[in-house]
Amino acid sequence: MKRDRESVNNRQAKMLSMIRERQEIKVEELARIFNVSLMTVRRDLQTLEDRRLISRFYGGATVDPRAAASSMKDDILLYRQLIARYSATLVRNGETVFINGSNTALGLLEFTGERSFTTVTNNGNAVKYRFPAGVSITLLGGTLRGQSHIMTGDNTMRNLLMTQADKAFLGCAGISSDGEILCGIPTELGINETMIAHAREYFILADHTKIGKAGTYASCSLEKQGTVITDELAPAAVVAQLRAIGMSVIQVRRNDFPDVV
Repeated sequence: MKRDRESVNNRQAKMLSMIRERQEIKVEELARIFNVSLMTVRRDLQTLEDRRLISRFYGGATVDPRAAASSMKDDILLYRQLIARYSATLVRNGETVFINGSNTALGLLEFTGERSFTTVTNNGNAVKYRFPAGVSITLLGGTLRGQSHIMTGDNTMRNLLMTQADKAFLGCAGISSDGEILCGIPTELGINETMIAHAREYFILADHTKIGKAGTYASCSLEKQGTVITDELAPAAVVAQLRAIGMSVIQVRRNDFPDVV
């Protein structure tokens, strides 16, 4: 009985994988591939639909858009974690690093192990986390507006202008193909520019959904060459354009950190 259940589960898992790969498939084809009856296929598809993994239509099945959206969201969150994990490898003992309002950038602090360094940030979420003992946090201060966790304003800029850093790690709403950082909060533009100017080197952290992005965002031009850290799904044409204007681009892959995946 247990073996029969395992056989059914394995068949349904293979069906689901095939539907996801091909987007749409007919009942007759599944019956032929798995050498089972049409009734068995329909029963398997009903089980998968009940679990909101697929959507059935007359004579076949397709990917459930709700499941596809959920899977896409999970992939984005995973790649952001991998980007943070890779960024953490760039921090050295004794350094001072800038981190802006990005939670992906802030997340790198969780992966720095026993290294000791100072972080200067306008990210108010820093007070909510426990970081490794060697991480010293300096908040720039400033004004929080609405539900935002990002500190901005004259006090933020005044404190930032008195600080120098070895590295700056900056998240963004997107980065255009001609090297403009897009910001969801216009008041953070000057902070990002100052962090770049006051750091020896800087890194833009942006998952693939943000590469080549355009829209009604505030933006600042990247005249000082730096490094974009993205993932393996970033559009190749935009990556090539960024490299052509002098930016370095690092693409993190799933198998770079198998223990995170």
